[in-house]
Amino acid sequence: MYERKIIPNLNCGLDLIGEVLYGKWKIRLLWFINQGYKRPSELQRKIPDASRRVLNVQLKELEEHELVTKVIYPVVPPKVEYTLTEFGESLIPVVGTLGQWADEHQDRLRMLIIKKITGSADREKDVIENLST
Repeated sequence: MYERKIIPNLNCGLDLIGEVLYGKWKIRLLWFINQGYKRPSELQRKIPDASRRVLNVQLKELEEHELVTKVIYPVVPPKVEYTLTEFGESLIPVVGTLGQWADEHQDRLRMLIIKKITGSADREKDVIENLST
């Protein structure tokens, strides 16, 4: 099991939110659960780039942080649903604001991300060329 080497700073709100929301898919999971997608298979279809295992790990962490609750229905096959807690619902306006900001700046953000990706691809190409000579 993974053991943390550095204790997080618990005195800063930004560090606290980072601890809770750190994970590639957590913000999307919260958003989609709020939109009514409650079953793991539905969430998997909404986020096809994520593996089922990673989604399960991040859903478990959201549950541990009391942002979602998991209900397991006693049927065969087992049925699982996630819902936002009141605490999790209080985060949705913040997520919406972040999404709105990104929508307003999407051209610039897209350009910066592409620049970073292509820049690192060029550097990688240079390194490979230098190694082969």
